Amino acid sequence: MSAKDCGQHGDRRRRLFRRIIAGILIFLLIALITILLVWAILRPTKPKFILQDATVYAFNVSSPNFLTSNFQVTLSSRNPNDKIGIYYDKITIYATYRNQQITFRTSIPPTYQGHKEINVWSPFVYGTAVPVAPYNAISLSQDQTNGIVPLMFKIDGRVRWKVGAVITGKYHLYVKCPALINFGNKQSGIAVAENVVKYQLVQSCSVSV
Repeated sequence: MSAKDCGQHGDRRRRLFRRIIAGILIFLLIALITILLVWAILRPTKPKFILQDATVYAFNVSSPNFLTSNFQVTLSSRNPNDKIGIYYDKITIYATYRNQQITFRTSIPPTYQGHKEINVWSPFVYGTAVPVAPYNAISLSQDQTNGIVPLMFKIDGRVRWKVGAVITGKYHLYVKCPALINFGNKQSGIAVAENVVKYQLVQSCSVSV
């Protein structure tokens, strides 16, 4: 085989390689454009959360500034999209008082939420002898004296969107549900056991994705 034949053979291989690479790039570009067009047309809407109620089993402050609390909360989540499903991954919930976390994180089982579906969760959220910052301890004492304690239940996790057979990557989900617990008026709640009161809240939550 002459040097000329070898050169032509090498050129053909390089042209074939370039065509394969170009074909792959074109395919990826078309796929990306298709996904973006579908995404723009469907315009996914973030889920809507409502804090339905909170059952208080314990809420005790001990010296020096340790808080023990135990709640069972009922949360509902609604998928407002009629063509997009939602995967909830690694969801946790915890309570805060004036921006300080006062409970441990409780995991919510991963789940899939179909079009227009509503999911309901009733996790226990608790903390044992959690140290409270001194300035928050003063505010907490005042709030307890006034009878109303402002709490915030927060959800932190990851979600994925499902459009037809396409599943997106993970997006950060952050939910904040305010809860004003009226400890000063037991009539505002429902006694479900000795020293256990259930408070109906039906409070809309802010959602960021």
